Amino acid sequence: MQNWFFDIRSRPFFLLLLAFLILLYLAVAKIILVYDTGFENYISKLVGNKTIDLTMGVFTELGWILYPIFVSIILFIIKRTRRLGLVLLLSLLVGSMVVAYMRCYTGYEKPAIDYLGAHLAIKSGADLGVPCTIDGTFPAGATVRTTIFAFIVGYALSRRFPRGCYLLWLYPAAVSISRLYLLQEYPSTVISGVIFGILIANIVSKKLKIELIFDKSKT
Repeated sequence: MQNWFFDIRSRPFFLLLLAFLILLYLAVAKIILVYDTGFENYISKLVGNKTIDLTMGVFTELGWILYPIFVSIILFIIKRTRRLGLVLLLSLLVGSMVVAYMRCYTGYEKPAIDYLGAHLAIKSGADLGVPCTIDGTFPAGATVRTTIFAFIVGYALSRRFPRGCYLLWLYPAAVSISRLYLLQEYPSTVISGVIFGILIANIVSKKLKIELIFDKSKT
């Protein structure tokens, strides 16, 4: 997993950035809206199983911003994981703030289809936002932060658990699928969220030299 990090001038970074910019253009120009809406119309016909509906509600709740931030603060407080906590916290804050502005100004609003499935008894926590006139959704905020979490924490666990670290990617996968199921995101906003999360996690991690977490004399 250590090979996942790449320089800003590298080909992987350029390709990911290009893919994100293409998706951004398609969203702003509303070119893919008809396909996204068609997908959500199809998903809306699948809801109705109470067990699945509530399970998806739980997964979505796990994508709330305070959960990964709480973990990053705990890691920052502990001396031997302080650098890891700092990298994770800054990545989450930077990613969430940039996403909040992008969701506001790209003009790509959330699906207008009403979700008719079962709801959790608890009210979902408020997401990080900025003064905005629309309920934007590009890129998917929950996908961005859960991707950042899986990317950075997965890297930290990669030496001790070289195969098990990949299980962390079930976190963004479950949250993203649940957001689609609950008609809160589009496929394009989820895909862009994954790409943007990887870009942010990589940039911050490289700048703060996350590889030093394996050097006990410098943590």
